[in-house]
Amino acid sequence: MPRHEKINYVEFPSRDLEGTKRFFGQTFGWAFEDYGPDYVAFSDQGLDGGFFRSNLAARTEAGSALIVLYSDDLEGTLRKVEAAGGDLVKPIFAFPGGRRFHFTEPGGNELAVWSEPEA
Repeated sequence: MPRHEKINYVEFPSRDLEGTKRFFGQTFGWAFEDYGPDYVAFSDQGLDGGFFRSNLAARTEAGSALIVLYSDDLEGTLRKVEAAGGDLVKPIFAFPGGRRFHFTEPGGNELAVWSEPEA
């Protein structure tokens, strides 16, 4: 249920909608609903959203916000990201509060995955 004045939806550009769909489906189990040839939506992934066909991509080096996913098994998620065709932008590193890595998906967008600190 949408909540008043809370973030409700996120939209990403994608240079390759089919590649984006394959990547997120294979890596994270996301399902998509197509809305014509230039837009796909996802839901129940912590936040609903979609991807629209574009020549642009969301990258932190260009000032984009960084979407960060959570993993109980950071190394396992990294292996899945790479196996599905994601490109590692920043290898696993520690930060106050945990560890994370950054990657780009086939549509060109940069995302990150974090986990709790190692015990």
